[in-house]
Amino acid sequence: MIKNRDTRLTILLLIPVLLVLVAYVLYPSLRTFFESLRKDGSINFENYQDFFSQKSKTNLEALWNSVYISLLSVLVSALIGIPLAIIFNRYEFPGRSFFSTAAIMPIVLPSLVGVMAFMFLYGESGLIPNAIKDLLGLEKVPFKIGGVSGILVVHAYTMYVYFYMTVSSAINKIDPSLEESAYNLGANRFKVFWKVTFPLLTPAIVAASLLVFMISMASFSAPFLLAGGYRVLSLQIYFSKINGDMEVAATQSVILSIVSIAFLLFMRWYQNRKDYRMASKGIGAHRSEVKNPVLKWFMVCVGVIGVIILLLPHFTILLLSLVPDGTWTWQTYPSVFNTENYRLLFEDPDIFKPLKNSLLLSFIATAGNLVFGVLASYVLVKRKFIGKSFVDILVMIPWALPATVIGMNLIFAFNEPSIFTFGNILVGTFWILPLAYFIRHIPLVVRSTNAMLEQLDDSIEEASRSLGAKWFYTFRKVILPLIMPGVLAGTLLAFVESVGEFPTSVLLYTISNRPISIEIMNQLRMFNMGQAAAYGMIQIAIIAVVLFIANKFFGVKAENSLS
Repeated sequence: MIKNRDTRLTILLLIPVLLVLVAYVLYPSLRTFFESLRKDGSINFENYQDFFSQKSKTNLEALWNSVYISLLSVLVSALIGIPLAIIFNRYEFPGRSFFSTAAIMPIVLPSLVGVMAFMFLYGESGLIPNAIKDLLGLEKVPFKIGGVSGILVVHAYTMYVYFYMTVSSAINKIDPSLEESAYNLGANRFKVFWKVTFPLLTPAIVAASLLVFMISMASFSAPFLLAGGYRVLSLQIYFSKINGDMEVAATQSVILSIVSIAFLLFMRWYQNRKDYRMASKGIGAHRSEVKNPVLKWFMVCVGVIGVIILLLPHFTILLLSLVPDGTWTWQTYPSVFNTENYRLLFEDPDIFKPLKNSLLLSFIATAGNLVFGVLASYVLVKRKFIGKSFVDILVMIPWALPATVIGMNLIFAFNEPSIFTFGNILVGTFWILPLAYFIRHIPLVVRSTNAMLEQLDDSIEEASRSLGAKWFYTFRKVILPLIMPGVLAGTLLAFVESVGEFPTSVLLYTISNRPISIEIMNQLRMFNMGQAAAYGMIQIAIIAVVLFIANKFFGVKAENSLS
């Protein structure tokens, strides 16, 4: 009787999860694939033949450039993030705590705002190159970022954080006695690191590499603003859509999806080749004090310089947001500063509307992520049913797919009436953007909630049920409070990502629901640098406030939401 009741409950919980995943993840992906098979009114593989033929070198070039940039981004981010994680978690020196906190500052910088900051800082008319030119009396600026180097600089700044956070978490879980035993057996520092420490860090490094590769493959803002004619596949999809070549855009989307999912599967295979778990229970990592005074203060100086470099983009956006539009034209540096841009933002309804739209769209999408993520996670972790692996794959697909692909999937799926939209056309309406944000961030809440549910002993729920409590009462009063830190971590990251979302927005927005990221782009096109920076500063402030509240009142840290 109890078994039948549990089976009915599992089916009841599974049905809405499957409906959402099939309707808004699987169906749009299949529609894009079938659209890619269309050519001159018939179904064939000509679009793929054209993609890989010599006639379409631009597509092959864009594909190679995307992979090339992504691999370089993984390498450069690892070279920055891993050493920082080791230094800040293994050594004690003055200012270490402050420097380690400052190291995650790029997380509060939305992708579009970050690229904009780097343009103003290090571009051809940027503040830093021109300051050096004037200081040294040069005729031309000594350097400028752009093209591949510009993309890599931005990616390194924004993506090393993933290596830093994941490796820091792994270091703090290593049992120090393992390394001490290796030292006692005569191994030197290098051998201990390579044979003991590095294998234990491998899962974290692989996870960070996967994440950085995926984000880089999906990168849109940096190539769009900095690369000029440098082609990447995410931009090619956008340009094909703008030019009305929807069959080509569908083909490009499918190819980009295949590459991203293939890399995901490869990295999972590599991660599962060996068992990296520790057999002992340790006391956690300990930090060694740096006693050499020269080395100690050298590290402090490097830390100070690093913090300045990290905060320069934020300071640049703040500075430019105080420059009234029309006052910085031919001058090398801005000379007029006031709060005019902020006054207009909060007084002019037309200027304030994108901010209101972003908050409303993000709130709707995140509320959906919260409810669906908790339900899907509970079903996947605590319930047994046939096809669980398939459901798990459907949950993770939005994480593997670039944002431009998700946007194109929704265009192909919902540009005509559908049973999943109750006979309505969603493309061109207000609701297409919150749906896109919701789909894109499903894995964030599910993964963070999974981590908490997997640690929850089944006997806790069984004890409550045996005392006569109904499932919903048990879930609401017992399970949900225990898993709330994981739920909040994923929900926090989903909201933060939605506020700064640009690639899906640029494909799907309408005039009535344009979010703040689209308005930043519009202001840049009109050379209203001050207003664009003011919007960017508001985005940064919203993200910072959400992170502070989550940490202060709920104990949720940014690094937990990314783990």
